[in-house]
Amino acid sequence: MREISINLSGSKSITNRVLILNSLFNNSLQLQNLSKSQDSQMMKEALSSKEHCIDIHHAGTAMRFLTAFFSIQENRKTILTGSHRMKERPIKILVDALNQLGANISYVENEGYPPLEIKGKGIKSNIINLPSNISSQYITALCLIGTKLEKGLVIELDGKITSKPYITMTLQILNKIGIKTLFNQNKITIYPVSEIKNQPFIIESDWSSASYHYSICALSENLTIKLKYLFEDSLQADRRAVDIYQKFFGITTTFNTNEITLCKQPNFEYPNFIELDMNDCPDIAQTVALTAFGLRIPIKITGLETLKIKETDRLVALKNEIEKCGGKVEITDNSFTLLKVNSFNANQKIETYNDHRMAMSFAPLKLLFPLEIKNPDVVVKSYVEFWNDMKFYGIKNHIQSK
Repeated sequence: MREISINLSGSKSITNRVLILNSLFNNSLQLQNLSKSQDSQMMKEALSSKEHCIDIHHAGTAMRFLTAFFSIQENRKTILTGSHRMKERPIKILVDALNQLGANISYVENEGYPPLEIKGKGIKSNIINLPSNISSQYITALCLIGTKLEKGLVIELDGKITSKPYITMTLQILNKIGIKTLFNQNKITIYPVSEIKNQPFIIESDWSSASYHYSICALSENLTIKLKYLFEDSLQADRRAVDIYQKFFGITTTFNTNEITLCKQPNFEYPNFIELDMNDCPDIAQTVALTAFGLRIPIKITGLETLKIKETDRLVALKNEIEKCGGKVEITDNSFTLLKVNSFNANQKIETYNDHRMAMSFAPLKLLFPLEIKNPDVVVKSYVEFWNDMKFYGIKNHIQSK
């Protein structure tokens, strides 16, 4: 039995939230175990920048959080822009919400899309009504600045909430640093505070990054994996990987003081078909889909409406690349179905579509058959040490020659 121990960097989701909060509250948090991701680095640089024009490249979370952040920076005018793909990602719902509250945000190029011109000002209104099925990052962006609005903020949500655990995580972080919130049915209340006490804040490692190691464990034999700084009482939505991989792929998770241990149950009986709603953890949907593909288990995943507006249309990207490798896939606007796997087509070149999660979710398949992942450096968006960590498992990538 081989045993491999990996140190994961801090959660990108938590890091990006607390970076915004730290800027709002005059660096009162002593942050530890920050994410090394490119997204978080972009966020740090943007928050410290005094430039008029700020380019956050592919960092979608930064675009959303910073739109709200700069909207309340009084007497500051900011142009917030990004990559070509970022200019194709809609942001109208968030901009409309902020403008309804009293912000002054306009579009530089195309209506509803970045780049944005943001004229920071004090916001007096404190009640906004939004559809519940929008990206949780829009709601989080509003919650984060709600702490600094004069009257706080009340968000009323209509209908079924998308990615609810991400909203809950945001509110738990606010509570942890001393900010009162309420989440009652579909109504979120953020109470205003002028300052928070100076305090340390340890950022848990990233469960999204951990999911790729779960996939490797599922596709391997005689392997034990230890991952540092992941906790049983995690705030992260992607902690659901623990339950998914145990139920469907036979991977047990043992929680120790500062680490978890993964191993495969002996003689585990795989299901003939998997059906999952991953509305609450869409960021690990690709990982789960590729694990099922590697084990040749048909799977249907629903609740994936937000995947169409990520770094790429992830549903289309998954279908294209899995079918290239030998699977039969059907997709809708919110679902992915792997119908069957005839045989693996080796030596394919996997397109990543500028999407870090495409590269990382396909990497474990290299344990089963040779394939090449194009643009492998895209992983730095969320997991800088990914390819170095993969070497512990004997997984390397042939970089596409230019």
